[in-house]
Amino acid sequence: MSEAQGGNRPWITWYGDDFTGSAAVMEALAFSGVDSVLFTELPTPEFLARFSGCRGIGLASSARRPGPGWLRAHRPAPLRFLDTLGAPLLHYKICSTFDSAPEAGSIGQAIEIALSIRPAQAVPMLTAAPRMRRYQAFGHLFAGSFDGVFRLDRHPVMAHHPVTPMHEADLLRHLARQTTLSAGLIDLEALATDPQARLDELVGAGARILSIDNMNADSEVAAGRLIWENRNRLGLVLGSQGIEYALTRHWAEIGLIAPAEAPGGAGRADRIAAVSGSVSPMTAEQLGWAGAHGFELLPLDATQMLGDEALMRAEEERAARAACAAAGRGLSPLVHTAAGPGDPAVAAFRSALGQSGFDPETANRRIGEALGRVLDRVLRDTGLRRAVISGGDSSGHALRRLGLQALTAIAPTIPGAAINRGHGTGQHDGLEIALKGGQMGSRDFFGWVRDGGGPR
Repeated sequence: MSEAQGGNRPWITWYGDDFTGSAAVMEALAFSGVDSVLFTELPTPEFLARFSGCRGIGLASSARRPGPGWLRAHRPAPLRFLDTLGAPLLHYKICSTFDSAPEAGSIGQAIEIALSIRPAQAVPMLTAAPRMRRYQAFGHLFAGSFDGVFRLDRHPVMAHHPVTPMHEADLLRHLARQTTLSAGLIDLEALATDPQARLDELVGAGARILSIDNMNADSEVAAGRLIWENRNRLGLVLGSQGIEYALTRHWAEIGLIAPAEAPGGAGRADRIAAVSGSVSPMTAEQLGWAGAHGFELLPLDATQMLGDEALMRAEEERAARAACAAAGRGLSPLVHTAAGPGDPAVAAFRSALGQSGFDPETANRRIGEALGRVLDRVLRDTGLRRAVISGGDSSGHALRRLGLQALTAIAPTIPGAAINRGHGTGQHDGLEIALKGGQMGSRDFFGWVRDGGGPR
């Protein structure tokens, strides 16, 4: 086996700042023929050994929203664990819409912490992923929605995000508010001519962050080649699953991996169970479709998650009973906290939050954990073996309530939201589960998962 293959070591490890994005990296690798696993917590040596043949190993977190103090305390340990696995590339995974702010999920601080653990001359930053309708041209990021493709600072969702609104589409300008590390751009012209010369020029001038454009298959494979060929000195990379899309294109080009067979579906399920903590307009459209196609929409009063324990548990019990009853009638229960940003439940929650004394991160955690407990109860009582968790922040908190310690991808849906198999030591071992970010998915996403996913 060649040095590039690295013996039995993984080729790439990644740390994700939310669960849905972390799973998207695993999917990008797995469906390209690179065996991969995503851990939901630091694994024991015995549990890690179950996945010893994996070339991609990831660790998911809920690190997108917390402030700088929490991040300094909690980021180093998982990064050190991944660094010890010996992969030539350590990927700090961020959202493809660059969700971040100096006070919430600072990407700039993430780079600084990661560099203290995995030193590198510079950090390639590849955020765009054309297969997900995320594009970067001359430093500016664009993202697709149901209504078209928008520059990020004009995007109908991201420009008005309640926690990390994007007022700047030039990522290096946005990032400059979060770090003093110097940075430079490898743009489309450089990628099409001599990207190595541009990289050497920037590193020679002291740049520590290298933002890389990405618009199509040609620029993607050029980016993958540049990152892989410079892995010995640029062993820390930052970006979305666009990193893995680019690398797998290059690995296939050089014969490191064989052309992958098109993945199939997981087969139709009669009913599934779903929970949603997203307030995205895209999720609202998906909920509307689901309610008209065999799902029963069941609200969970999120304001009760801000009260005392008894009130919270009572609301969880009410929602779980309603969900089990819906399943008993042959429907797929879908418990949700809001049907989009215009739902009166959103205003009610914000008002309750202001009076509760909870910070938004604690409130989000409580909601996610409540959704997880409801889903756990529904799965146990109904015997359903396929589920969906919608909402990037909700997914991590909810998934932990199920006792699943690892995920492997089994069937695609839209890029970034595959159906996975859950691995653990409890009752939910083997559960089929999809994790979906709020701004992701087709209108019929919940039905697609019920049908078993698979390419379209």
